[in-house]
Amino acid sequence: MKFLGKSRSQTAAFLPLCLFLLKILQPGHSHLYSNRYAGDKVIRLIPNTEEDVNALKKIYHQLKVDLWQPSSISHVSEGTVTDVHIPQNCSWILLAFLQEANIQYKILIDDLQEALEKGSSLQTQRSRRSLIEYNYEVYHSLEEIQNWMHHLNKSYTGFIHMFSIGKSYEGRSLFVLKLGRSRSYKRAVWIDCGIHAREWVGPAFCQWFVKEVLLTYRSDPTMRKMFNHLYFYVMPVFNVDGYHFSWTNDRFWRKTRSKNSRSRCRGVDANRNWKVKWCDEGASMHPCDDTYCGPFPESEPEVKAVANFLRKHRKHIKAYLSFHAYAQMLLYPYSYKYATIPNFSCVETAAYKAVNALRSVYGVRYRYGPASSTLYVSSGSSMDWAYKNGIPYTFAFELRDTGHFGFLLPEGLIKPTCIETMLAVKNITIHLLKKCP
Repeated sequence: MKFLGKSRSQTAAFLPLCLFLLKILQPGHSHLYSNRYAGDKVIRLIPNTEEDVNALKKIYHQLKVDLWQPSSISHVSEGTVTDVHIPQNCSWILLAFLQEANIQYKILIDDLQEALEKGSSLQTQRSRRSLIEYNYEVYHSLEEIQNWMHHLNKSYTGFIHMFSIGKSYEGRSLFVLKLGRSRSYKRAVWIDCGIHAREWVGPAFCQWFVKEVLLTYRSDPTMRKMFNHLYFYVMPVFNVDGYHFSWTNDRFWRKTRSKNSRSRCRGVDANRNWKVKWCDEGASMHPCDDTYCGPFPESEPEVKAVANFLRKHRKHIKAYLSFHAYAQMLLYPYSYKYATIPNFSCVETAAYKAVNALRSVYGVRYRYGPASSTLYVSSGSSMDWAYKNGIPYTFAFELRDTGHFGFLLPEGLIKPTCIETMLAVKNITIHLLKKCP
């Protein structure tokens, strides 16, 4: 349907009708696989002019479509690759609008429900395997991940210690695994995954990392060197409430699940809630936005708990690694401004070697550099906060892919993604053991 005879303003007149259809046709409470995404599409477009950008922003604010990339409408500018999840009820009018506005677009996912079901074995009642047969090549629910952590804690008492650093907004424990033999003088590396709920490949990598350590720390010289000198703190799921919600209600939920006294909208972007240029560029003050910074810094108990732990142990923690998706990037500070960090040379070298090691496995290319110029400017991020609080090596990985699957990275790609990422992490870790500021 092309609406060839209509002007941009005439086509836009259909938008209120689309809003009405959304309200009357949208299903009520539904679970993850109750067909709620049937007919939804994910499209990629690149606005070429300022008029295009303004048109897209108008659509976004009227319909509240879900941005996959970038995370905020404020980051959309001329030439920005923009991935948008649009509901089935409005896809026809939105695509017509884009055609009339002469904004080129490409359909990445034609039916989101179909892609979701095809890409994951979760749609079937797969048998609950024992923890001995734990499958690291599928996505796991929060309950499964926490049961796995308890099992490791009991099975590897001399090497793994599981502990809680606090409670989430909804009262769930915030569990961390400490890996390594007890030596009080050791330095440490912090790793967290799942700060954004819908980025499931992150927690999958954290589990893979622990598994690889347990399998190889005695036999692999690199791994042995790492654990002779370092502890690792691994938090497989940072945003436990949001991650659970992404399994039970909304696969594409991003934020935490805290309630807001000023709005019906729930949640805060846990990667905009840190006290470093809080709620400045790249963060939103509006509770309904995906990049909402929260009512004040560290308002989220999850962020507060991690920040308190890092503050308490910052003399020993020398590296902070956070795992996100998707974009295929390795980022380092600063995120909130265009500026060069004092130890740029050392960090840049580590990033360069890491992405080269990653590419050596399957040929997958990662961009690397300061987050502000490589991705976009965003304030209140955990990476910048960690760096500002004395952790000299801070990195954020944006794992596979670059948009073909987006947040629905198939389970068949978990293994190659984790194998290549593991090499990058080992490279960064070995690099920081050298004499480097």
